[in-house]
Formats: sequence, C-alpha cells, structure tokens
Amino acid sequence: QVQLAESGGGLVQPGGSLRLSCVASGFTFGIMKWYRQAPGKERELVASISSGGGDKMYIGSVAGRFTISRDNVKNTMYLQMNSLKPEDTAVYYCYGNRGGVDYWGKGTLVTVSL
Repeated sequence: QVQLAESGGGLVQPGGSLRLSCVASGFTFGIMKWYRQAPGKERELVASISSGGGDKMYIGSVAGRFTISRDNVKNTMYLQMNSLKPEDTAVYYCYGNRGGVDYWGKGTLVTVSL
C-alpha cells in the first residue's frame, strides 16, 4: 500500500526553524513536492525535488529560507525551514505521483507565532 506520512510540524516563534519529514512507504516516487495550505487560502506548491535530488524548485516567498532534500535509501523527503515568518503558518503536505495517481499525506501543522 502506497502511503505518505508527514511529521515535524509544531509551534515556533518568528525567526525560528523547523524540519519537516515525509516518509514514503510502498513505493519510491520520482518527483516529490511539498505543498501548504494556510487558513482560508488555497493549497499552494512550496517546493519540488527531482528523483535524484539534483533539481529543486522553490516559490519566491520561501527561496533562500527553505531547503528541500531527500534520502532515497530511507525513502524520505525533508523540508528544512529557517527564518520562519507568521505567513508561513499552514498545514504542510507532501505529494507524489505514481502512474498518474496523486498521493498525498495527511499533513502536518506549522504555526509561527509569538
């Protein structure tokens, strides 16, 4: 059974850091992505990474602060988030596609607040 499971979310003060993890079970995905959905807003793509980890993409608002990576031996993708801002508050989801079928994790909540 193919599953994605995120972890690592929590409450952090502005300027702080968190590291999110996404463990894939049942299948090794090619391109993988991190999305987020803030309260009252649509889900947006945050970052993506190629199967080998060499190609990465970030949206402008997180470039220079977030780093996406993966460990294919552990079948795990990561999102290192530094210099967090209140506007980064959201539920973060990992995503993968297999054979045209989209797979999503259940999400992990990140709250940036004093």
